[in-house]
Amino acid sequence: MRILGIETSCDETAAAVVEDGRRLLSNAVASSMDLHVQYGGVVPEVAARSHIEVILPIIQQALDDAGCTWADIDGIAVTYGAGLGGSLLIGVLTARTLAIAHSKPLYAINHVEAHVYANFLTETSLPGLAMRMEQPSFPMLAIIVSGGHTQLVLFRDHFDYTLLGQTQDDAIGEAFDKVAKILGLPYPGGPSVAKAAAQGNPTAFRLPKAKMSKYDFSFSGLKTAVLRLAQAQIGEDYGFPSIKLPGRLSVAQKRDIAASFQRVAIETVVDKAKLACDEFAPSSIVIAGGVAANADLRRQLTDRLHIAIEYPDIRLCTDNGAMVAALGCFKASLNQPQADPYSLGIEPNLSM
Repeated sequence: MRILGIETSCDETAAAVVEDGRRLLSNAVASSMDLHVQYGGVVPEVAARSHIEVILPIIQQALDDAGCTWADIDGIAVTYGAGLGGSLLIGVLTARTLAIAHSKPLYAINHVEAHVYANFLTETSLPGLAMRMEQPSFPMLAIIVSGGHTQLVLFRDHFDYTLLGQTQDDAIGEAFDKVAKILGLPYPGGPSVAKAAAQGNPTAFRLPKAKMSKYDFSFSGLKTAVLRLAQAQIGEDYGFPSIKLPGRLSVAQKRDIAASFQRVAIETVVDKAKLACDEFAPSSIVIAGGVAANADLRRQLTDRLHIAIEYPDIRLCTDNGAMVAALGCFKASLNQPQADPYSLGIEPNLSM
């Protein structure tokens, strides 16, 4: 079974072909990130226009790279939420049109759930991708960390899961982006903060961890604590504009603040993950989402959890069509409901 996956939830226009839920045949991605750097974040209208320009060429590239024609494709999977409304609309309308034109089944994909399914890809002939040795086993604990989501989810089986906890305000990736702005580091914030942190002292400053209910998260207070710390480091009070901080902070101060923030943010996630691991004794643990590429997160998880974790390739942590196609394969093979290509809508605020 071969499924074409289409992903346009944010600023990446992506398409991929996956066979039988495990073999990645192609993975085409066009990012509009360079267009957003000057604004310090994704501009929804710019992202949507970029999708319109490249989505059909990207889909054709995915088919060509896989050595497939439409006759070889058994279904189309498309992200319909969560994400930016305009971006989602381009992907969904394109997938609907292609499903009708080529008489293919259509599967509506939850973007957050799809990130988890990047971990089910174990084979590829594509150069440079480091694939997992085997697929995760159930019960499975999923640690989902991205710009919009921080969640712990216990999967008993495919499509049978319980959301244990999630962030009640900022997601961890969003906190990385905001701290990057405070420090004057370039967008995207996650890699920039990690790069600065690698040259800083992670114990230079004490920063607070939010006291939440058992498996819930909060990063808003940590972000504010970083702001107050930065203001204090230059001898100013809370009224000093954050936009002027980068010009007053030294390189060493920025690195130490970044390192201290990253340590606490990552520890917050790992603390909860260890608690869930001890309580539910999962057979496997996976991490998913853009922040899953963070080297310190991977190190802390490896050091503190008693179950060995196979980490997906960094290129499969950020948004991609491969994860969408992989989830689509399981939807098709396990007879999950198909979407109506004449009426499928978008759900920008979709949750698990």
